[in-house]
Amino acid sequence: METTTLRSQWKSLYQVAPAQLNKMKQVHGVVSAFNANIDAVIKIKPELLLKWVQVLGVDAPAVLAEGGRAIKTPLDVLRGFVQCFKSGAAMEWLVHDESAFQWMRSNIGYDRLQMGGQGGIIGNVIAVCGAQQVYVHCASLPEQQAKLFVNRANLLSAKPNGTAAQASQINRENDLPLIHWILEFDKGDTLTLGGQSFTCPKSNRFIATWDPENFRLAIDKAFDQLIQNSKNVETVLLAGYQMLSHPLLDGSSGVARVDESMKIVDSWRKAHPSLCVHFEFASTQDVAIRKYLLEKVAPWADSIGLNEQELIDILEVAGQIELAKEVHTNLHGSSLFKALEWLFKATKAKRIQLHFFGMYVTVQKKNHATKPETTRDGMILAATIAAAKAGTGSIEKEENLLWAHGREVADVALTELQAIAIQLGGAASLVNTGVWSGSEYDVVAVPTILIEKPITLVGMGDTISSLSLIGAK
Repeated sequence: METTTLRSQWKSLYQVAPAQLNKMKQVHGVVSAFNANIDAVIKIKPELLLKWVQVLGVDAPAVLAEGGRAIKTPLDVLRGFVQCFKSGAAMEWLVHDESAFQWMRSNIGYDRLQMGGQGGIIGNVIAVCGAQQVYVHCASLPEQQAKLFVNRANLLSAKPNGTAAQASQINRENDLPLIHWILEFDKGDTLTLGGQSFTCPKSNRFIATWDPENFRLAIDKAFDQLIQNSKNVETVLLAGYQMLSHPLLDGSSGVARVDESMKIVDSWRKAHPSLCVHFEFASTQDVAIRKYLLEKVAPWADSIGLNEQELIDILEVAGQIELAKEVHTNLHGSSLFKALEWLFKATKAKRIQLHFFGMYVTVQKKNHATKPETTRDGMILAATIAAAKAGTGSIEKEENLLWAHGREVADVALTELQAIAIQLGGAASLVNTGVWSGSEYDVVAVPTILIEKPITLVGMGDTISSLSLIGAK
């Protein structure tokens, strides 16, 4: 089928998006856990960096020194920023010392605060889309964090006594804010320090992260109690494991924190027998944690979400080196789908969704609780709202949710769809309807709407995975 006709056909399929969004009102209870934090974003110009050098009374060689990639003193903030500025690279360094954190609070400031962490981002998205109750877990919930949740009565979290309250109105005033400082810099800016001049080759950012609670996957006991006692909880969306290490900074076991979280979620399953548990893989740097998530959490979950880089990372820890290389060198539909099939079979998953440039692909077991066509409609809703997020910069207002409705899917997306169909033996049904039925599993693939100049891509994967699942009604 020629591209013009196929594009028109998919535009017709996309007409379901408003109806799917309306069905979100039928969703009773969703849990979004475990990580939420504050992103403090500030644009750093060279003159501000030089001001900090003066305030600290440090010399140029100390600021230009390489050293370890951790923040134990205020000087380390400057060192990390300068390293990123000189190379145009993005880095994230962890803040290990509370006194350094307090210096940052007093001296760095911010241009804007925004919701950070998959759990927080997903909670806002699902609430705005109209689910009846959305319960968001917060390891720390002072007023500064609470204000980043949308001001909606259906977005709830736990008060210290284990009862529910509107998340945006809770103030656990003794909780220390968990702040990820995002220090942005611009291409072409020049920093002169110690007689040397450095011109930034690429706009990027340096992230200085103070997040001791999420780094150990701290779980609020009051929230656990709330979910145990709540009614009509249907879905749990899990993320935040990627922040773990093994061992943790205090020497304790990161793997043990994974086990403890699974034990808690299993108690939620006992309280809510029809509960669906979705696990978002995310980019997990610690190899031991990544391997454990693959071997223990992925088979335990009812649904898994990931992107192409996360898929490659999984292949590597699973020993599938050649397949990982194949995907890395050919980051397109045919090789990605081949790897996705391998992961589906290796984990014995019920449902896995992969999102990559231009495409969402879901593989689900035969006779899954959700019909393939319904899965497709949920993915179409996710694609429509993700495009709205990219195009408007925010979907925290209901009027923005369907901003992209009526736009056509991208040609590159249709090319990827056809490549996957070829991998399945030339499946015309996948190209025409997005659904292919096999003897053991079904494949659902949706080409997406791409925004040429996106305002933001932050939290895009979280939006895609959560809405594809929750929106399949």
